[in-house]
Amino acid sequence: MEKRTLGRGFEVSAIGLGCMGMSEFYGPRDDEMSMRVLHEAMDLGIDFFDTADMYGPHHNEELIGAFLAQSRTRPKIATKFGIVRTAGEYRRSLDNRPAYARAACEGSLRRLGVERIDLYYVHRIDRAQEIEETIDGLSKLVEEGKIDRIGLCEVSVETLRRAHAVHPITAVQTEYSLWSRGVETQVLPACRELGIGFVPYSPLGRGFLTGRFDQETAFEEGDFRASLPRFQTEAAGSNKRIADLVSRIAARKGCTAAQLSLAWLLAQGDAIVPIPGTKRIGYLRDNAGSVNVTLSDADSREIEEGLAALPVSGARYTEEGMKGVDA
Repeated sequence: MEKRTLGRGFEVSAIGLGCMGMSEFYGPRDDEMSMRVLHEAMDLGIDFFDTADMYGPHHNEELIGAFLAQSRTRPKIATKFGIVRTAGEYRRSLDNRPAYARAACEGSLRRLGVERIDLYYVHRIDRAQEIEETIDGLSKLVEEGKIDRIGLCEVSVETLRRAHAVHPITAVQTEYSLWSRGVETQVLPACRELGIGFVPYSPLGRGFLTGRFDQETAFEEGDFRASLPRFQTEAAGSNKRIADLVSRIAARKGCTAAQLSLAWLLAQGDAIVPIPGTKRIGYLRDNAGSVNVTLSDADSREIEEGLAALPVSGARYTEEGMKGVDA
């Protein structure tokens, strides 16, 4: 597993591990299997784990904490604050106040069982809260040694620049994949300019780009994809053409659709570290193998030309899920 550097000197594996699905949103949880996946990730050289206090809520950080307590080697841990949920509800509110950030950080430190969080993100930006005040509060947590670095999620380029002027931002985490490319116009260029790393979440389109889903797919109870616009019957039927394109090119190259999708992201810049999520060892190993896939100029052109003719159908989230996006 190769290494990459986010921000100024934050070295992590080129492929990270998104842990959200181990707790909710993608069907039933299985802590025993998830623990095996976490150990296997470390064996594969994946040492960058992504979690958040709202996953569960709290269960995901507790799971990672249990893993850290029994692991001989420590991965880099990124967690987040700012989305407030009640257990069992998707509905959320946002809170970026410095006082809330401090309380949330203390809770995450306790659940993870660590003295310092490697990368602490503002999970969603509250438009009613001045970003300068939020970042100033987080900088105090850096000074106290409670967090090592600061990150932002789903942020607009204007807010990113304002935040970075207060304290260096190490990474921006936003959805980015072959079917979610909005960051390419402003945010990603700004990250390159400012020396900020970029962490794409849902780099496989929540699994859609692997070719496993179509308009006939029936999701398990508790799988929030059933409510997402891009997975609805008509949209899924249209979007299947994108997954088919990815699968055709991958087959010709002798890799999987997931590996091709991740290899494409890795090729977009040296400071890009995708965090595909999974709770299955087979998918984990498949994702890790993407670092061995190299795209030629001809491959890249074929992908770009193919996607240009296949517009994406449906929004990324429901209206509730869009709270704080591009803020």
